[in-house]
Amino acid sequence: MTARVLDGQALAARIQREEITPQVAEFTSRHGRPPGLAIVLVGHNPASEVYVRNKLKSGGGVGFRADLERLPADATLGDVLGLVERLNRSRVHDGILVQSPLPKALGPGAAQRVFDAIAPEKDVDGFTPVNVGRMVQNRPALVACTPTGIIELLVREQIPIAGRHAVVVGRSDIVGKPMALLLLHRDATVTICHSKTPDLAAVCRHADILIAAVGRAGLVTRTFVKPGATVVDVGMNTVTEASVAEQLFPEGHPRLARFRERGSVLVGDVHPEVAEVAGALTPVPGGVGPLTIAMLMMNTLRAARARAGSGT
Repeated sequence: MTARVLDGQALAARIQREEITPQVAEFTSRHGRPPGLAIVLVGHNPASEVYVRNKLKSGGGVGFRADLERLPADATLGDVLGLVERLNRSRVHDGILVQSPLPKALGPGAAQRVFDAIAPEKDVDGFTPVNVGRMVQNRPALVACTPTGIIELLVREQIPIAGRHAVVVGRSDIVGKPMALLLLHRDATVTICHSKTPDLAAVCRHADILIAAVGRAGLVTRTFVKPGATVVDVGMNTVTEASVAEQLFPEGHPRLARFRERGSVLVGDVHPEVAEVAGALTPVPGGVGPLTIAMLMMNTLRAARARAGSGT
């Protein structure tokens, strides 16, 4: 068996081109301004720089006003909170995204304080307590982008959710917990696993839909997967050790050759051998990541419509 590839990159491009872009044009024509997205970047984390650049490019591509608000690495927590408050009051910005991780120098609990400071109606990441609470109650809200993107992928690929057993590996506030709730709202039976779950592979083997979101390269091997299951890989891990790359990819594999050429390779939480067992599988890269950005664009459009007092 070779798993069907769930091409998140192609789906994200189609959503942005065929759905979001024309709706943004209509909004701009109706209200005399485009939806506005402000992205706050503190410091100079190389991975964050790449993520922010991709978000700004996507925002501009669909017709948004997309602004980068940059603070230096030595910015204080007060500086960040002050910037968020200014953006809360901005008339031209409908969505605010604070790129994480924040510098450790801001202190423990800084990220939560910053997220809590974002006005819920502009919280396009879906991280504020107000929006999380609305999601728990299955009420319309701005919901975390990665889980929302996964639901879109499953629905549009016609993978049944209702009545299926879904296993979510990972319990983060950003992916694991909201993912489990969104699956539950679509009538799946949901199991959440984590580092304290005994015999993790045995639990995962019961899944019709398996979501891996723990940040450990190749953790989910074929022994975790029921034949024919749908496997969604949320992991984004940069491998720099030859021994790990050689454990993931057999000799002669093009991605092993790329590792030896560049000294690193991007992999997910799911071992490549799972493709021999699963019925459907998201690739890394090109799976969940692009859909996360597409859902950020969708959330920004929703926030703009709500602030304009319009459903269109």
